[in-house]
Amino acid sequence: MIAIIDYGLGNIKNIQRAVEHLGYNSILTDQPSEISQADAIILPGVGHFRDAMQAIASRNLITTLQQITNIPVIGICLGMQLMYEHSAEGDVDGLKLIPGIVTPIKTTYPVPHLGWNNLSSSIPTLNKDVYFVHSYQAEMSPYVVAYADYGTLIPAIVQYKNFTGIQFHPEKSGMYGLSILNQALQGGFSNDQTLASN
Repeated sequence: MIAIIDYGLGNIKNIQRAVEHLGYNSILTDQPSEISQADAIILPGVGHFRDAMQAIASRNLITTLQQITNIPVIGICLGMQLMYEHSAEGDVDGLKLIPGIVTPIKTTYPVPHLGWNNLSSSIPTLNKDVYFVHSYQAEMSPYVVAYADYGTLIPAIVQYKNFTGIQFHPEKSGMYGLSILNQALQGGFSNDQTLASN
């Protein structure tokens, strides 16, 4: 069972349809007991970082998520950013699941970063176009598996322990996006697939 966390911010129905299209059973939940018993967890998100952290805290989910070490946890879009230590969006701490911070996108290109952009990765199968919508980004780090070049380097897939962050929307990126989501649900990308180790 895949637990899709429903904390009031996010395109959870689109994510649920994508998960079920891949053949998984899923549940929309904000209950710690259901989340802890899942085979994998998805933290979606669309909106403001501070609002999202307040919603997660109000449901007593911070400790629940921090204690999960043995199953895949996937953050999508804002959900990926929430996994980091701190964000400049609202100047607030995140879940502290992945080392690093989130900052405004600094580029000469239009912000938000909106639309299709090609991924760059040492993993050949990841060098495809995916669909982005965001104004903030994680910093580049040794945990980046793939990134997009948007006048600045934007981490697109990160892997740290059992946590996978996906900055783009796999549910809006066609069959290719679904294949990335499926790999994340199956355990993500191994440490030897990050950019720093290639």
